[in-house]
Amino acid sequence: QVQLVESGGGLVQAGGSLRLSCAASGRTFNVYAMGWFRQAPGKEREFVASITWSRGTTTYADSVKGRFTISRDNAKNSVFLQMNNLKPEDTAVYYCAAKRQSGPYYYWGQGTQVTVSS
Repeated sequence: QVQLVESGGGLVQAGGSLRLSCAASGRTFNVYAMGWFRQAPGKEREFVASITWSRGTTTYADSVKGRFTISRDNAKNSVFLQMNNLKPEDTAVYYCAAKRQSGPYYYWGQGTQVTVSS
């Protein structure tokens, strides 16, 4: 019912910046919040950041606080992740996800690769 498509991944040098985009389509009426997750090779998927649609309340993982910024454009049904001062540890596949107010993240995008070189 909800489709999510990420874009903006790529290869950057440590200390560089990258901006990820997530376009949502379909039945987004019940979407309460959008989030970004990432998964590095051989590791578990981890939470990065989230934002609520109504109030724009943001939440960040400690590892990215001060470096990453999540934002939204309600009119365009889009969510963004501005990543600054990237570190090699940020290398992962980044996924966009959506959830209803009650329940876990349910809808997921296909992911976009972010690679940070030393």
